[in-house]
Amino acid sequence: MLVLLAGIFVVHIATVIMLFVSTIANVWMVGSSNIGTISTGLWLLCNKTCTQLPVSSQDEASLKAVQAFMILSIIFSVVALVLFIIQLFTLEKGKRFYMTGAVMLVCWMCILIAVSIYTARFTGTVVYSTNPHHGYCFILAWICFCFSFIIGILYLVLRKK
Repeated sequence: MLVLLAGIFVVHIATVIMLFVSTIANVWMVGSSNIGTISTGLWLLCNKTCTQLPVSSQDEASLKAVQAFMILSIIFSVVALVLFIIQLFTLEKGKRFYMTGAVMLVCWMCILIAVSIYTARFTGTVVYSTNPHHGYCFILAWICFCFSFIIGILYLVLRKK
């Protein structure tokens, strides 16, 4: 049981770290141009230097929604981690980690909404570039989506023995 709890804790910490990286780094879409590689993220457009991400007025609300939901997912994931630690030491034997699992599933929903909006509105569009493809931050966000769902379900099923 201790090994299972430790494993879930490690995967949860890895998920939090990957959520931070995928939200902060600017490599959601990557393309090539005559001056080199161009990457865009949620915040900046980077080639040799980084500048403000140029977004049309019709896409601005979508980008703000993606930014907000990714930040919310980080917050909910950290809250779930703190709740897990608190419940680990305060729950009686035989009780389940319902609250932690519920908060982690809210985190999962935030990631789903953010990545779905980004996929629908911004996939394949990198300004001034050709051959756009997804960067590692986009892939990390989908990995966090899977991990947060698995962790959330495990918390709901897991009993403290």
